[in-house]
Amino acid sequence: MSQPTLSEAALSTLRPELQPLVRHGELSPRIVHFGLGAFHRAHQCVYTECAGGGWGIAAVANTNAALVRALRRQDCYFSVLERRPDAAVAAVNGALAEALLSGDDHARVQELLADPQVSLVTLTITEKGYSPDAAPFQHIASSLAARYRGHRKPLTIISCDNMAANGARTRETALRAVAGLDAGPGLASWVERACAFPDTLVDRIVPATTEADKALCQAALGVADDAPAVAEPFRQWVIQDCFATERPAWEVAGAEFTSDVAPHQLAKLRLLNGSHSALAYLGLAAGLQTIDAAMNTDWGPGIVRGICAEAGPALPAGGPDPAQYAKTLVRRFQNPAMFHQLRQIAADGSQKVPYRWLDTMRARPGATPTHEAALAAWVWACRPETAAAYGIADPLAEELAACWADATVAQALARLLGLLGYADLATPSLQDRITELVDGLEQQHGRPLPITR
Repeated sequence: MSQPTLSEAALSTLRPELQPLVRHGELSPRIVHFGLGAFHRAHQCVYTECAGGGWGIAAVANTNAALVRALRRQDCYFSVLERRPDAAVAAVNGALAEALLSGDDHARVQELLADPQVSLVTLTITEKGYSPDAAPFQHIASSLAARYRGHRKPLTIISCDNMAANGARTRETALRAVAGLDAGPGLASWVERACAFPDTLVDRIVPATTEADKALCQAALGVADDAPAVAEPFRQWVIQDCFATERPAWEVAGAEFTSDVAPHQLAKLRLLNGSHSALAYLGLAAGLQTIDAAMNTDWGPGIVRGICAEAGPALPAGGPDPAQYAKTLVRRFQNPAMFHQLRQIAADGSQKVPYRWLDTMRARPGATPTHEAALAAWVWACRPETAAAYGIADPLAEELAACWADATVAQALARLLGLLGYADLATPSLQDRITELVDGLEQQHGRPLPITR
């Protein structure tokens, strides 16, 4: 006999430690979130549920209709499964008030965004989603126009994506979307004056959910969950304290509010994300599948320490100590319960490599051998044959492949860097070094060469 599915009615069957901290009858949808993925459910939903105060989230998926249907069947409850080194621990989260689909539920999304009780909009849409033509920003622009014509209560719009100056990027994209409405200068002036776009840093490793994870959740809960989110125990949220509206007491759940997020943002992008991407491409070249497998090699921890040591001098003051940060990363990445897929981390590399490696290499020419090794592995991964073998998805896949057409390694490198806007890095010395490293990858059938410092 099959087990019942997670729902409001099924909550009474759960042990107390598995129960959600809030029930939907206690919530009002006061936050609209775009990007209904696992990261949002394992990060912002956790902080918001812990904060209390009746703050419910209406979360909007762009295309994942199956996830929306699953959450609706479950009355928007879902579980978060923490993969700890010694055990997996699950608990139900109740922060979601509604699950919506951007296109099908367009009218409801617009209704919520225009509601004066809604004061926050949050985003996890990845770097490539920041276009004024993208559905989230079209929704936001239309709602800002409606609010301006009506009650004129502002919004605080918060990017939770891994980008430097993500608040400024969100503000710029929103204003460009507003300008496209042809609503006159008054609207744009009001948005600039009244609304807020805080910078943030978000951090929690959230691997893709597997059928085995669903089975673990079902065993822990005693009911089936078709929409669990899986995460490491660690989580962090640093937020610029410049809100134009009310907000949840996220600090109760451990969020940190500060006047300047930039040092934390850049440290995370260049140290954690930079190390993650380096391990992903070098690990794939070595025939590995997961981060913990890469960390169990004789070179994995050295890649993390090398990336952090090389990036540290180019970081602004006020952030974490790079050496201590590296020690924490080594522990986190070695978690044997995570099984974080290298292919997942390596996806969309053209959108990530500039922020994670190339800015450091531009700031410290000739002083980044670990970054060079990582770059060589990415250049190798951009070859059409290699990309197909790895199964890496990238929005610029055709353009990346074209860079290798009838090209030497040096020529491919120059074209790839030019495509990303870093043509100045393609010096003869770097071309020679990357050629040497790529040749080493070929000769060793993809096994990374030892990195000497």
